Parts: sequence; C-alpha cells; structure tokens
Amino acid sequence: MKITCLSALLILSIVSCTNENKKLQSKIDSLQVQLNKTYKPGFGEFMSSIQVHHEKLWFAGQNRNWKLADFEIHELEEALQGIQEYCKDRPETKSIAMINGVIDSVQKTIQQKNILAFNTSFIALTNTCNECHQATQHEFNLIQLPTTPPFSNQTFKEK
Repeated sequence: MKITCLSALLILSIVSCTNENKKLQSKIDSLQVQLNKTYKPGFGEFMSSIQVHHEKLWFAGQNRNWKLADFEIHELEEALQGIQEYCKDRPETKSIAMINGVIDSVQKTIQQKNILAFNTSFIALTNTCNECHQATQHEFNLIQLPTTPPFSNQTFKEK
C-alpha cells in the first residue's frame, strides 16, 4: 500500500511538473515573439547619428569648446559601439574597429586643448571614415570636412 501511495504521489508530481514546464515554455515563447518585434536601430540610423556627431565635433573644436568636443567624441564612440552591438550580422561591422586608434588620437587632442593637433587628428578621422567606406564597398558615401553647422539652433562657442 505504501508503495502504491508513493507511486501515485510520484506520478502526480511528474504530471504537475510537466504541466508547469509547458506553461513556462509557453510564456518563454510568447516573450520571444515580443522580443523579436522590438525595434532595433539599423546600420543607417547609427551612421546618420555618427555623421551628425562628426559635424558637431568639428565645429566644437573650431570654436575651442573642448567640453562640447569631448561630449561629441564620446557620442560618436557610443554610436560605433551600438553598431557593434546591434548590427553584428552586417559584414561592415567587422571594419568598425579600424577607427578606434584615430578616435583615441582625437580624444587626446581634445584633452590637450590643442587646435592644430585637433585639426590634424580630425582630418585623419574623416579620412579613416572614407577608408572604411571604401573597404566595405560604400565608397560612394564620401565624407568631407564640414562647412556649415548642422543645426542653426545650437551655438558651438564656449560660454
């Protein structure tokens, strides 16, 4: 009798666990469907952001607004990290690392508050963008030194 009761309890426990596992798997599947529908920025959105920060960085440097330049170089880095995190499936992502050294160079010139070194390193940054575009068959997307501030509602002069 004891063995029969224990067997019955064991069977009930197994059935209960199986039902609970099915419910949990159903919830996991439902959450996965929702996660798959979550917006993830695309490569183009990141590149547009990089282009804006590239322009703002230039005008901040030209106006010797080193705090803003420091902010913009970090925003540029953040966008590049976003590409590496959210666009891993794009072959272009593999080339992103080529810009790391020149970003470090720009950061050093900002810390030094050296406009001549900043200009040189910024030109190297721009050239590296173009080298990356060429390496990834996007040579039609040619980047140049900015000529006009991207926004008319922001001053780039330090206050």
